[in-house]
Amino acid sequence: MSVLEHVAGNLRRYREAANLSQQTLAEAASVSRRMVVAIESGEANVSLNTLDRLAAALDVRFADLVRQPACPDLLRIEQLVWRGQQRGSSGTLLAHAPASNGVELWDWRLMPGESYVSEPNPGWHEMLRVIEGTLTVIRESQIDEVNEGEFVAFASDGFTLANRDKRPNRFTRVVCY
Repeated sequence: MSVLEHVAGNLRRYREAANLSQQTLAEAASVSRRMVVAIESGEANVSLNTLDRLAAALDVRFADLVRQPACPDLLRIEQLVWRGQQRGSSGTLLAHAPASNGVELWDWRLMPGESYVSEPNPGWHEMLRVIEGTLTVIRESQIDEVNEGEFVAFASDGFTLANRDKRPNRFTRVVCY
């Protein structure tokens, strides 16, 4: 079962449990009803930011939307949830741990020329550690080149992660919210 199928079933289940129509959920999450319908039917290539907004509107965690329904370990997720335009670019949510809201551990790969853009998430924080290659972290007034073995931490006030290198990069991403 693909992550889109997990998301489709989980979104429908949480929406129905909250007694919300697709339109009401769409309005609460600031997405179109058409997007909710497409996600629930497993047809939408949905962004991580859209999933975040839907989870918040349903008062559930992002991890709850993407996890396999029968997953025995509530912390371990191991789901590929983002694919870039470049073959081999990916974001895999490895785990979720409870905190004031949550902490997520991700394994990311960006191929040369690939980038990922995150909308602002007030009150959230990111920690990135590069395993292979060089990762360019672009924030409002700052650009960091994070090399293999180095790390960076910052508030999630909107940023872009880019691979401007000629070789693939891999990094661990911890999201705290």
